Amino acid sequence: MSKHIPQRKQDVVASIVAELEQRPVVGILDIRGIPSGQFNAMRRGLRGTAHITVAKKTLMRRAFGAAKAKAGDVAQLDSHLTGQPAFISSDLNPFKLFQRLEATKSKAPARGGEVATEDIMIRAGDTPFKPGPIVGELQKAGIPAAIESQKVVIRKDKVVVKAGEVITPTVASVLTKFEIFPVEVGLNLNALIEEGLVYTPSILAVDVDRILGDVRRGAASSFNLAVYAAYPNEVTIRPILAVAGQKAMNLAVNAGVVNRRTAKVMVGRAHGQMLSLASRLGDAVDEDLRMVLRGRAAVAPQAAAAAATPGANQKAEEKKEPEVSEDEAASGLSSLFG
Repeated sequence: MSKHIPQRKQDVVASIVAELEQRPVVGILDIRGIPSGQFNAMRRGLRGTAHITVAKKTLMRRAFGAAKAKAGDVAQLDSHLTGQPAFISSDLNPFKLFQRLEATKSKAPARGGEVATEDIMIRAGDTPFKPGPIVGELQKAGIPAAIESQKVVIRKDKVVVKAGEVITPTVASVLTKFEIFPVEVGLNLNALIEEGLVYTPSILAVDVDRILGDVRRGAASSFNLAVYAAYPNEVTIRPILAVAGQKAMNLAVNAGVVNRRTAKVMVGRAHGQMLSLASRLGDAVDEDLRMVLRGRAAVAPQAAAAAATPGANQKAEEKKEPEVSEDEAASGLSSLFG
């Protein structure tokens, strides 16, 4: 390091070089337009997650050149030194770090000179303002304002600034009065580098919840397909056997195959059919059977009431097909398709 460079600047360069060589993920932020107090609060909020160094572009380029171990990687950052750059380093992967940076952003009032990221509209209707100079201010900003019934009203919807246009100080003042805060203040990422790969916001801006939801739905659909296609593996084998067992039981009962498992079902079915027939024969049945039928008729309303009551005694006579959660289904995706 040249002795003509002040020690303070040498320390800044040395700090950036150390971060470049020790951290797997490095990048450039744009901190333009962030008030110092708010910036310091954001920096404290990222403590333990990321390290941010504010330095001039010349010092960053000097540090990039001094980091020999990552010379090929950091050379790609030079083209991203735009706006008011700051250096950032972290142990988090680029996607998680980008989410943390996005979480620092909040809406703020415009001061004039900012570029609108989307159309800014004032809606028609009453306003909270009393008649007075405010009408002239609104009209000066291009807003169709008027006084009606001692109220200041906006006659029709008006786009005061289109996306990509600069917000003038006059319009900025009016927007603040309407409590419209069109400026997003936060740590804007220019680029991150990990193992030679450059990640820009367009790559990192993914909806993680939506992707996880898609994966879970895909896993559940794959699981259902594998079960009903009888594709066996450690995840699907139990449900497949349960379905097969139920179908085998139904086939055996309907075909009249008697064994220790079907006999109970078949006798129960025959008994029910016998009682149904007896109830239609009336006095043609003997006294014992009539007593059984009367007892059955007396129990039926109670059974119906119990069935209609949530939490009533429920007999688990039939084994349910084993249920598999979405997470368990997702864990079996790899085994479903090799």
